Amino acid sequence: MRVLVLNPGSSSLKYHVRDTSASHPGTDILASGQVDWPPDERSTQDGLHSAFEELDVTVKSLGSAGPEAIGHRVVHGGPRFSSPVRVTADVITAIEDLSPLAPLHNPASIACMDAAGKRWPDLPQVAVFDTAFHRSIPDFAARYAIPEDAYLAHPVRRYGFHGISVEMACRDTAEFLGIPIASLNGIVAHVGNGASVTALRQGLSVDTSMGMTPLEGLVMGTRSGDLDPSIVLLIQRGGATAEEVDHILNHRSGLLAVAGTADMREIGLAALQGEPGAILALDMAAYRLAKYIASYSMVVGRPNALVFTGGVGENSALFRDKVVAWLGPLRLWLDEETNTASKDGIRKISATDSAFPVLVVPSDEERAIAESTAALLAMPPKER
Repeated sequence: MRVLVLNPGSSSLKYHVRDTSASHPGTDILASGQVDWPPDERSTQDGLHSAFEELDVTVKSLGSAGPEAIGHRVVHGGPRFSSPVRVTADVITAIEDLSPLAPLHNPASIACMDAAGKRWPDLPQVAVFDTAFHRSIPDFAARYAIPEDAYLAHPVRRYGFHGISVEMACRDTAEFLGIPIASLNGIVAHVGNGASVTALRQGLSVDTSMGMTPLEGLVMGTRSGDLDPSIVLLIQRGGATAEEVDHILNHRSGLLAVAGTADMREIGLAALQGEPGAILALDMAAYRLAKYIASYSMVVGRPNALVFTGGVGENSALFRDKVVAWLGPLRLWLDEETNTASKDGIRKISATDSAFPVLVVPSDEERAIAESTAALLAMPPKER
């Protein structure tokens, strides 16, 4: 099946047309592109209009090889969605109800579904959820220690995110290592503008740094990550509304707050030139990730691999070096030549005497979404 994949992130809309029947990696990409959008235009008519104008030109250029279905990445599926589903009015309403838990992403996904339905009304649409992969996290790791009435009254638990990317990275890592995915015990760090790290045991997610929302965990582009909850109360007591606090923590924090930019490429260059804010931001982000990796190595037991994926994880040798520099007690070391080499595909970047391999695995969320879309639509209607 040929699938148009729409992947709205916190700073861009990526799109691919993928042929799931292709037998070799790379040959399945019929078209691809990315439209960057300012944060305030993610779900506006202006932001969508420019993105879908480009999409329409791409789809028309494919002629008879155009898409037969549309697959959407949806960040938050809450407690309801544990697998891909056909997009219906009821599904859109349910995703919209979860928008407060993923304010940077779910509204953009809804807007894309609506716009795609109007532009290509004859194509079936499927929603694929980032949270679904993490449903295997045990209750003792997913539960927050808050009163029972509050826990039951709200969708409060660790859902985890980047699951589409992490699941695909698991499959690719197991294949690279030559082991069944059920034998994979590892740690996957998806680091981009948003960032999270996941502990894997027997190929399943058993813990992850993001929580009920994508705000928890690592230091991210514009998100704070972990902080003392009393900071929220302090800001509110200073006169900020709940909406203003949400905006501060999701849009004005993280690397942006410390370095003045959320772009890790700019931060890396500025750090090498001795800019104090950039050095601090880079060190904070690397230390936070290293601390999670160290704790997750205990959760996993005997890791098969540490995996870096996502835009920063794949492309910033400086950031990887900063992270692994903290992990000497785990007997992890990088090979400088392979870490800094420019090379496509999966590659090992650890030194030969490292306790277990450190890998760079390209993220391919679009392939995973296309395959999930095709698999769902191939099922008999009663099984979907």
